[in-house]
Amino acid sequence: MGELTSFFRPDSLAVIGATRAQSKIGNAIIRNIIGCGYQGKIYPINPKEKEIEGLMSYPSVGAVPGDVEMAVLSVPAARVLTVARECGEKGVRALAVITAGFKEIGKKGLDLEKELLETCGRYGMQMLGPNCVGLMDTHTPINASFAATFPIKGDIAFLSQSGAILLAILDWSSAVGLGFSKVVSLGNKANLSEIDFIKDAANDPYTRVILCYIEDIVDGAHFLEVADWASKKKPIIVLKSGVSQAGAQAASSHTGALAGSDLAYDTAFAQCGIIRARNMTELFDLAVAFSKSVIPTGNRVAIVTNSGGPGIIATDNVELKGLAMARFDKKTIEDMRANLPEEAGIYNPVDVLGDAGVERFEFALEKVLTDPNVDSLLVLLCPTAVTQPVEVSQALIKARDAHPSKPVFAAYTGGKCLAGGADLLSSAGIPCFTFPEPAIECIRGLYNYSRHRSAVEVKDNGALPDLDKKTVKAVFYDVIKDRRLTLMGSEAAEVASAYGIPAAPIVLTTTPEEAVAAAGNLGYPVVLKVASPKILHKTDVGGVRIGIQTPEEVKQVFIEIMESVHRYLPKVIIYGIEVQKMMPKGTELIIGMTKDVQFGPLIAFGLGGIYVNLLKDVAFRLAGGLTSEKQIEEMLTETKAYTLLRGYRGEAPRDIAAVVDVIGRAARLVMDFPEINEMDINPLFAYKKGLSALDVKITIS
Repeated sequence: MGELTSFFRPDSLAVIGATRAQSKIGNAIIRNIIGCGYQGKIYPINPKEKEIEGLMSYPSVGAVPGDVEMAVLSVPAARVLTVARECGEKGVRALAVITAGFKEIGKKGLDLEKELLETCGRYGMQMLGPNCVGLMDTHTPINASFAATFPIKGDIAFLSQSGAILLAILDWSSAVGLGFSKVVSLGNKANLSEIDFIKDAANDPYTRVILCYIEDIVDGAHFLEVADWASKKKPIIVLKSGVSQAGAQAASSHTGALAGSDLAYDTAFAQCGIIRARNMTELFDLAVAFSKSVIPTGNRVAIVTNSGGPGIIATDNVELKGLAMARFDKKTIEDMRANLPEEAGIYNPVDVLGDAGVERFEFALEKVLTDPNVDSLLVLLCPTAVTQPVEVSQALIKARDAHPSKPVFAAYTGGKCLAGGADLLSSAGIPCFTFPEPAIECIRGLYNYSRHRSAVEVKDNGALPDLDKKTVKAVFYDVIKDRRLTLMGSEAAEVASAYGIPAAPIVLTTTPEEAVAAAGNLGYPVVLKVASPKILHKTDVGGVRIGIQTPEEVKQVFIEIMESVHRYLPKVIIYGIEVQKMMPKGTELIIGMTKDVQFGPLIAFGLGGIYVNLLKDVAFRLAGGLTSEKQIEEMLTETKAYTLLRGYRGEAPRDIAAVVDVIGRAARLVMDFPEINEMDINPLFAYKKGLSALDVKITIS
């Protein structure tokens, strides 16, 4: 049995705060437990009552003569700690705390919640909530909640951080006939969270798909670990709210500016195989699709329609969603040419025309589903004077049953004329929509999950050579000692070089004479840059000059830069002028990092230079997920920069292997040194052989 057995299959259950008053939540919980058919022992707890809903009532949990495995608390917040201690002394294993009045009300409630959590830990009790609706399992059955509805038995586990959304969905699901295996209101997640219930649902034989509505994730690393494992067993579909750009943290780096408030969730979910829904409709459309459909082996979609317009719209949407229109083999095309009207569309989409009877549909459906180049089928039906919606639906069900390895969807675009056929499909487990777009979104979700589940496990490349941690530690020590958080260019280049990231040689100088000596050692031409941790965009204040060829020019430019910066920023402290070897022009790239609160370092790669914010050609990955060359190469292919690296319009290919290596080293650097808050390597010049980082920015915390 699973770790949460005491919640979903307890032998005995106490409701503390039970009452005879049917207007009270304590009474609703007792009635729900009895009404769902729960077979264990039920103990109402209320010192003022002798009997509640036909059951003997006890003054306290300690007064119950037998063991109590689970307790549901519906008492005032001020009494919760006392009751929790009594439960611990009784040996209760699981607490579902319905009561509100904890961290959601402010500091006083937060302190109370901390004490409650400490009490549970002291007695080894697991806790759901507080401030939750409760939980249900339709297969036990158990309904330890105050919901007005007990769901139909099904195979969808639904976890919700919002009690109101959970209650609304339960009411709606009964009307549309959607069934659940488990329903859990997470509440404040003081102890158990979505992580625990995802793990439980993944091991539950009655659950086929896991749905989550969440507003935040506290332990990002643990969530990713569990979700990655669980999604290999069962699809996980998440609706994450709170995605607006207004919630983004202001960032000074290019990478931070590109990484909006919601991008880390997108990246994290994709890396661990979670399917992300963007709204409630999509969440439950996907739930039905995964509950009723098989998983396709590929992304090739066939469309059968009785009208051209919807077929064209659906075709556009298939390609926009990153799927492919199936290309039929020669025999399929020849058979359809011989048996369909001359005006019919025999390629994909297959248009059987508006006057099609059921026989024409039967023929087209069989031919399409038999074709080896088809992975999924979408049937579009529009109402005409001769349309037979019920008969077409029966034909589609028969075709689906004859080809059970391919998912089948339908979009019946109409109203009451098609309602009978649409209802028949839904009853038979074929998802049927009014318009094609949600059906295609579901097919995409199924295909993406198929790719994740079948992905070959990638092995870690192991330790990277030439990592000089001591140098990095020394640089950071000096920066902090200087009461700074931003590294100067020469310091950042030293950190990069210590981890094998090739940076253009750069030297900090404080006088024109030092600058001339440095330029002579580096070799002309050189670049001069103002060195100040307060100046992030040096060109804006005349703080950068390139292509300097002579010692005399170095002296003159040194003075000109100092004067220009003092004119623009008279109060800013200047540490000197950095002299850098001027590198030959290459393909401009960016490798960056910004830190996400939940999931840690987020690595960016794309086109760099002045175009980074304009074109926004950037792919992101969590640094912890970039442990192999294959994973990094997949990241590269998501960008237009990759096309340039491979060689574009006669240009020679760039050193892609070196780019992959540097991304891996950057990811290892920010993982090894969590104090790195932001990093930009921009531009990074890529050559036919090798790379050179021209500008490295690093801030630490």
